[in-house]
Amino acid sequence: MLVLRILLILGLISVAVSLGIYVISGDKRYLKFTWQLVKFTLVLLMVVALVIAMGRIVLY
Repeated sequence: MLVLRILLILGLISVAVSLGIYVISGDKRYLKFTWQLVKFTLVLLMVVALVIAMGRIVLY
Protein backbone atom coordinates (compact mmCIF):
# COMPACT_ATOMS: atom_id res chain seq x y z
CA MET A 1 0.00 0.00 0.00
CA LEU A 2 2.95 2.29 0.62
CA VAL A 3 4.06 1.81 -2.98
CA LEU A 4 0.64 2.90 -4.25
CA ARG A 5 0.73 6.03 -2.10
CA ILE A 6 4.22 6.95 -3.29
CA LEU A 7 3.25 6.39 -6.94
CA LEU A 8 0.09 8.46 -6.49
CA ILE A 9 1.98 11.32 -4.84
CA LEU A 10 4.68 11.33 -7.54
CA GLY A 11 2.01 11.23 -10.26
CA LEU A 12 0.10 14.13 -8.74
CA ILE A 13 3.27 16.19 -8.34
CA SER A 14 4.26 15.60 -11.96
CA VAL A 15 0.76 16.50 -13.21
CA ALA A 16 0.74 19.67 -11.11
CA VAL A 17 4.17 20.72 -12.40
CA SER A 18 3.25 20.09 -16.02
CA LEU A 19 -0.03 22.01 -15.61
CA GLY A 20 1.90 24.85 -14.01
CA ILE A 21 4.32 24.94 -16.92
CA TYR A 22 1.35 24.98 -19.31
CA VAL A 23 -0.22 27.91 -17.47
CA ILE A 24 3.05 29.85 -17.47
CA SER A 25 4.08 29.15 -21.06
CA GLY A 26 0.71 28.63 -22.77
CA ASP A 27 2.22 25.88 -24.95
CA LYS A 28 -0.30 23.17 -25.87
CA ARG A 29 2.39 20.46 -25.79
CA TYR A 30 2.40 20.59 -22.00
CA LEU A 31 -1.36 20.09 -21.87
CA LYS A 32 -1.02 16.99 -24.05
CA PHE A 33 1.87 15.82 -21.87
CA THR A 34 -0.30 16.31 -18.76
CA TRP A 35 -3.05 14.15 -20.25
CA GLN A 36 -0.52 11.44 -21.08
CA LEU A 37 0.81 11.60 -17.51
CA VAL A 38 -2.70 11.21 -16.10
CA LYS A 39 -3.38 8.17 -18.28
CA PHE A 40 -0.01 6.57 -17.52
CA THR A 41 -0.38 7.19 -13.78
CA LEU A 42 -3.84 5.61 -13.70
CA VAL A 43 -2.70 2.56 -15.64
CA LEU A 44 0.38 2.16 -13.46
CA LEU A 45 -1.68 2.43 -10.26
CA MET A 46 -4.17 -0.15 -11.54
CA VAL A 47 -1.40 -2.58 -12.47
CA VAL A 48 0.33 -2.24 -9.10
CA ALA A 49 -2.99 -2.61 -7.25
CA LEU A 50 -3.78 -5.72 -9.30
CA VAL A 51 -0.39 -7.26 -8.49
CA ILE A 52 -0.90 -6.54 -4.78
CA ALA A 53 -4.41 -8.00 -4.88
CA MET A 54 -3.20 -11.11 -6.70
CA GLY A 55 -0.46 -11.55 -4.12
CA ARG A 56 -2.96 -11.39 -1.29
CA ILE A 57 -5.31 -13.86 -3.00
CA VAL A 58 -2.49 -16.34 -3.65
CA LEU A 59 -1.30 -16.14 -0.04
CA TYR A 60 -4.74 -17.06 1.33
